[in-house]
Amino acid sequence: MSTVPGTPRAKASITPATPTTTRVAGSHVLQASPHYTTTRRHSLYGTEDRVIIDPGSRIWKVGFSGEGKPRDVFYADPKNYGSLWSWSRATDPAEKAEQDNMLAVNLERCMRSVFHESLLAEPKARKVILVEHPLMPLYIKDMIAHILFSNLQVPSISFASSHLLSLLSIGRITGLVLDCGHLESTALPIFAARPLFPQLRTTPLAGYRFSSHIRALLLLFGSYLPPPATLSAAVNVPAANRTTRVPQEILTDAVIEDIKTRCCFVSDALESSLSDVRASSPAGDDPSDNEPPPSSDPAMSESEFSRGSLGQESAAESEFSIISHPTHPASGGEARHENHLQVLANMYMRHSTATDLHMRVVPPVSQQTGTGRGTLIIPGWVRERAAEVLFEGGDVDESSVAEVILDALLKVPLDLRKTMASSILITGGTAMLPGFIPRLHTELLRATAPLNTSSTRSRPTYDRYASLRPLVPHFAILNNPTPVPSSSTRANVNAGKAPAFTPATMAWVGGSLAGALKTGGVEVAREKWDESDPSQTDQDDDVVMVVPASEHVPRNIIPDWTRGPLPAGAPPAVAPKPPPSPQAVGA
Repeated sequence: MSTVPGTPRAKASITPATPTTTRVAGSHVLQASPHYTTTRRHSLYGTEDRVIIDPGSRIWKVGFSGEGKPRDVFYADPKNYGSLWSWSRATDPAEKAEQDNMLAVNLERCMRSVFHESLLAEPKARKVILVEHPLMPLYIKDMIAHILFSNLQVPSISFASSHLLSLLSIGRITGLVLDCGHLESTALPIFAARPLFPQLRTTPLAGYRFSSHIRALLLLFGSYLPPPATLSAAVNVPAANRTTRVPQEILTDAVIEDIKTRCCFVSDALESSLSDVRASSPAGDDPSDNEPPPSSDPAMSESEFSRGSLGQESAAESEFSIISHPTHPASGGEARHENHLQVLANMYMRHSTATDLHMRVVPPVSQQTGTGRGTLIIPGWVRERAAEVLFEGGDVDESSVAEVILDALLKVPLDLRKTMASSILITGGTAMLPGFIPRLHTELLRATAPLNTSSTRSRPTYDRYASLRPLVPHFAILNNPTPVPSSSTRANVNAGKAPAFTPATMAWVGGSLAGALKTGGVEVAREKWDESDPSQTDQDDDVVMVVPASEHVPRNIIPDWTRGPLPAGAPPAVAPKPPPSPQAVGA
C-alpha cells in the first residue's frame, strides 16, 4: 500500500521565537537589537560606534568600531588600480594646482562611497577615526579633513598613527613596527604607546617597486601565446611556434596586481648565490664583471633594472626575440648587463622548485581577432624570486626591509634595544606574501652576521651593525607564523604569539579597538575646524576673502608630529640675541 510522503517537520524541541526587548536594571540604555545580548548599541541600530577609515594610497579599509574586520575593502581607483597620490609633487604651480584638484575630487568620491555605499551610514551622526601614516603629507590630511567636515559634516575626526594602532591590535604598547605598504616601507619604534618619531626609518622598497620588478622580469623572461588567427591554427600550429615575447600592452596594473597577489611567494635565501654568480660570470677586463648584478653592478642593479626597464619598450622590442636572446650582438655595458641578468636567471632556475603558470589575459588590440584570449606564461623562478628586490641591501638611499629595522634599532636608546628587538611586528599588504616574514627574520640574522675577513682586501670593511650583534639571540617577530627556537627566553615567549590578524588589516583592527574603548589620537571637532577657517578671519559684512587653491595653507589644528616640541638639548630655532654692550647700557 503506497503512502503519500509527508513534509519533514522540525524537531519538537526547537521552537523558533524572537527574543523580546528588555530593559537592563539600573541603566537607561535599551538593547539595540533583540539578537544581541550586549547592552551596547550596535552600529546598524545606533550612532555610538565610530567609523574607522584606513585610507591607503591604493586600498581603503572601512568599517565600524568594535568589529573584528572591516565592512568593506576597495581600491581607491577601481578602473586602473593606481595610486591616489605619491610622495613626489609637481613644482610648477599650475600643474600642482591641477594635481591637487584631481586628488580632491578622487578623495571626495572615495569618502562618499564609504558612507553611502560601503557603510550606509549618516555622516552627520558619526565620529570618524582616521588611520594615518606617519609620513602622510600634511596637505593630503587637510584635504581629507576638509571633505569630511565641509562636505560630509562629520562631528569630529580623530587622527591615530597606523603603527601604534597595529601594535594595539595585538594587545601591546611597546615594540618596533614595520609597515610594508605600497609606496614605501617604514619602521617606527613605539615605547609605552608613544611613537618615537625621530627614530623613524623608511625605504622605497615596497609594493610599488615589487610590481615594477615583476613587470620588468616578465618583459624579459616571460612568454606569451597569442590567440590563434583561425580555429584550425589552434589545432595544427604547435604552441612552441606561436610563442612570442610578452607585449607591453597586456601587462596592465590589474594583471600585475593579480600576479602579485595570487602567484608570487617568497622563498628561502640562497646561501651560495654570490659564489654561483661569480663562478658563472666570464672573466673580463672590468673587475665589476665578476660581481653579482643585484648589488655590485654600478651601472644598473636589479632594483634599478626594474625602474629603468619600464621606459625601454621600443628598444627592447628591437633588440630581443623570445625571452632574452638578442637578435643582434650588443656591445659594452649592454652586453655585460644582459649577461648579468642571464646569469642571475640561470642561477634562480637551477634552484627553483616552482612551476610555470599559464594565465589567460586580454590580448592587445592588434591581436583581438575574436578567437579567444592570449596566454601569459609566468616562469616559476619569477614567481619565487621576484620578491628578492625587497631584500637587496647596501644602498644608502634604498635600504632593504631588514636594514630599515636595523637602522631604527641603531637610533633607539641602548636600554630599549633589547626590548624592541624582541617585539618586532610586521604589517602592511606587501607583508602578506607567503614566506615574507620568515625570510625577513633570516635576513636580519644575515645582516648582523660577522663579516668574512678571509678575503684579501687591502682596506678593512666597515661593520655597520657590529653593535647590534649581541641582540641576535633576542630577535623575535611577534606575528612570525614559523618562529625559530632561540636561546633567549624573551624571544621564545614573544615570537609568533600575536593574534592571527592579517598584516594588511592590523591597523584597522587597532582603530576599531580604539574606537570601542573611546580612545584614539588627537580629536578635532567640527567647531574648531570652522573657527580656524582663514576666510572667517578676513571677512566683513559685505566682503568675504577667498584663498585661492594654489595658495592654500593647511590649518594648524591638524596634528603633525613634525611640528612638535624639540627634544631636550636641541638647539633653538631662533638664535638668542646677544647681551647689550656696556656702552649701550651706560648711554
